[in-house]
Amino acid sequence: MTHSIRSDTQAPYLDGDRDWRDTATRYALLPLRVFLGVTFIYAGLDKLTDSAFMSEAGAGSIGDMMRAVRDSSAIPALVDLSLKNPVGFGYAIAFGELAVGIGTLLGILSRLAAFGGVLISLSLWLTVSWAASPYYYGNDLPYLMAWLPIVLAGAPVLSIDAAFRNRRRHRAGAYR
Repeated sequence: MTHSIRSDTQAPYLDGDRDWRDTATRYALLPLRVFLGVTFIYAGLDKLTDSAFMSEAGAGSIGDMMRAVRDSSAIPALVDLSLKNPVGFGYAIAFGELAVGIGTLLGILSRLAAFGGVLISLSLWLTVSWAASPYYYGNDLPYLMAWLPIVLAGAPVLSIDAAFRNRRRHRAGAYR
């Protein structure tokens, strides 16, 4: 008995007939985008509005936090680099989180924004949460993994990227 693939059939979405699974597939990344976007916007704003965090030393400061994780991080040299100007590093992280969150939530350069999220999460995992044991107690590794589908797929629906893409397709079709 042989098995073969029928070549005379088409997927329902090619005919314009979408069932609920096709719709769910199209919108599958939307909850992840909303969660990551809102979370990173909140994290950036939280850092920017916390005067204790944006200090070189003191309880809750970026400087004290970086000094505390220096010896347990995977890349102590990266922590040393941040300690040259901890407040500047704190602002860079906060504004980076804001940019990544806004880009992801609105779908503006979504793959680039998600790649920024990967870099932020990777750097925090290798420095701040590296010593978490077992590894799944640290929260930065799951965030790192959560960014990867958006890096790969972008923001295909309900995004500014999708609106521009549809506009380009419409214009290209008008010129044919």
